[in-house]
Amino acid sequence: MSFCTYASEITANMYTSVENQFIVKYLPQADGDAVRVYLYGLYLCQCAQDFDAASAAKLLHLSEEKLAEIFGFWEECDLVQILSKEPLFVQYLPVSNALGKPKKIRPEKYADFNRSFYKILQGAGKDFKPYEMQRIFEFLEDQPMEQQAFLLIAEYLARKDGSGLSCNHILNKAKQLCKEQIYTYEQTETYFSDYNVHEKDLSHICTLLGIYKKPREEDYEYLEKWLSRGAELKAVFAAADYLKKGTLQTLDAVMEELFEREAVTEEAAKEYLSRRAEVVDVVYKVARKLGVKVQNPRPYADEYAEKWLERGYDAESLALLASVYMRMGYGFAEMDAAIDALYRDGVVEEQGVKSYCASRDREMKLLQRIQSECGVVKKTQSALDMIEAWRGWNFSDEMIMEAAKRSANASHPLTYMNKLLSEWKRAGAFSVSEIPEKAATPSPAAAYKNEAAIAADKRTEREQFYAARRQRAISAAEAAKAKAQENEEFRQADAACRKGEIELARAEVFSPEEADRVRNLLERAQRSRALALRKLGLSEEDFLPKFICQKCSDTGFLPDGKACDCYRI
Repeated sequence: MSFCTYASEITANMYTSVENQFIVKYLPQADGDAVRVYLYGLYLCQCAQDFDAASAAKLLHLSEEKLAEIFGFWEECDLVQILSKEPLFVQYLPVSNALGKPKKIRPEKYADFNRSFYKILQGAGKDFKPYEMQRIFEFLEDQPMEQQAFLLIAEYLARKDGSGLSCNHILNKAKQLCKEQIYTYEQTETYFSDYNVHEKDLSHICTLLGIYKKPREEDYEYLEKWLSRGAELKAVFAAADYLKKGTLQTLDAVMEELFEREAVTEEAAKEYLSRRAEVVDVVYKVARKLGVKVQNPRPYADEYAEKWLERGYDAESLALLASVYMRMGYGFAEMDAAIDALYRDGVVEEQGVKSYCASRDREMKLLQRIQSECGVVKKTQSALDMIEAWRGWNFSDEMIMEAAKRSANASHPLTYMNKLLSEWKRAGAFSVSEIPEKAATPSPAAAYKNEAAIAADKRTEREQFYAARRQRAISAAEAAKAKAQENEEFRQADAACRKGEIELARAEVFSPEEADRVRNLLERAQRSRALALRKLGLSEEDFLPKFICQKCSDTGFLPDGKACDCYRI
């Protein structure tokens, strides 16, 4: 670039020269878009500022692909030279030196072709530009393809693409056939007959998928791929019927699964897909119980559900186990580890699982009572195992709760409970009246404590006091939620409310015209939920913890950070 340039004001008032030969020789045979692109590019040649193809296309209200296509036309006319396609960089050549197109096309040679071709375009609701027709004539001049063969290509694509028919698509298809040395009408008809043979089959597949549009040419590539890899047509039908709704791309993913498992016959495909449906159903059932959101079920199916079903667990048993593990905060991985332990213990059949879940439910309820006494006890598998062991020692719930009361001030309540109960077992004390006096209270700490230790003990005692109060309130709220969730009517209404809130938020942003309808559905679901709660003798307030102290919400601290005066009240 030169060290000096025009000011923008001068550039704006300069002139762009167009050679007369362009106007006489090329302009009449080019359409408006082609002329606009040529003249604007000519103008840009004398501008010093940077200006890329994307900006030019935007200003001319054309796509970048269209811009490149038009410059390709002018390159064939020897008026420009495309030095780079990515990014597009064009060099203008003198018109006087142009040796290329437009070639002299004898009109009488294409009279019949034009009538037939325009009839095809009219049927598709299309109208090609003059320069696009010029490209078609030049193709027929350069290639040995028969005109009738080219018309057959155009007719086939018009039927498939409808108003989406384009000059590029026709020419690309014709070039493809020429590469395969298909030039005559008979050869072209044979080529397309393969598509026509499967047209009914592909239409049936689309119908099974809920697609009610005519299959496009590229859709046949999917069917060709599946059949060429050895899949039976009825196996493809079975896969589409399994999906019920989707696209050919989603069907392709299912077909890949079938190929992986060599289930390419109708019988094998149906057997695998039936099993797949069962496994996926288990994934969604377990996910709902665990409160886990699953978007793609296949990883969960492959890693967990399929293994569980192979071991003999049925869907209802797995859902029952998931409802128990949900209360322990488990996900799929934790549930899988727990089921591994059950399997090692031989708990597989339905009755055994029900007994296990009933036992775990009783232990969970007892653990909640222990939490109300001790406060800092987590719902874990080991905690439930300890309760199960204590019951195995023949201790009643009354004795276990007595141990909980005596362990309330211990730093590790369950550990201390275990110590107490083991001592009572060794002493043969299985009722409160039989408990030895020496084991009535926790062992005292060291005789001497410094001031820091005493302060730490007081702080720990205060934290345990508030933790126990908060846990009692939280446990009561959780119990109310659990009671409500056991009711089918409430469960359905609650799920409808959650779904409706999400859909309303989406509608208000993306489709406001649907917002009122979605809002009405949500309000109906909310009324159903409130009615279900009333039948259960519950209210929304029961789902919220009822703290004893309203000032600190049983935390021990006020909003300003000061200690609350409710301690020990």
